[in-house]
Amino acid sequence: MAKTYTLHVAGLTRELPICKVNDHMDIAAFIMFSDVELTIACARDLLKKCPEFDVILTAEAKGIPLAYEMSRQSGKQWLPARKGAKLYMQDPVTIEDESITTAGKQVLVMDRKDIEYMNGKRILIVDDVISTGGSLHALETLAAQSTGTVVGCCAALAEGDAAKRTDITFLAPLPLFIH
Repeated sequence: MAKTYTLHVAGLTRELPICKVNDHMDIAAFIMFSDVELTIACARDLLKKCPEFDVILTAEAKGIPLAYEMSRQSGKQWLPARKGAKLYMQDPVTIEDESITTAGKQVLVMDRKDIEYMNGKRILIVDDVISTGGSLHALETLAAQSTGTVVGCCAALAEGDAAKRTDITFLAPLPLFIH
């Protein structure tokens, strides 16, 4: 099997390393951290495809560069769901999810004041890659703690069967390597 996968997204080409998840599956590792050109291009192209929104919600950590850049380009606020409660959180709200790239259960936490900030707003959920949908479900559950409305879920890439979904917006598919 090849050691890399050639990805074409947002007018750019990247060679992604192929990494073993388990004895039956490998994935192409898509990392936006430190790739400013890729982050800017993906944010620009996603903003063209997304519905109108008032606030962006993302999960720590890999969704942060894309959410930040979409926020910067659109002028709209973004909020991160953290991987654990932080000392500054006076009233943390905790949700558990499972992710293909994180072993075991993953915890997402937001301070209640941030959830209240979403009240009455149109919420756009953003992530780098949508695969199983576990992180999206957890973010939707956090958003449901507010009176805001999730108007869309988007990512740079949709991995595996997620590319067949019609309820998400993404720029390019990313295959899973099953063996």
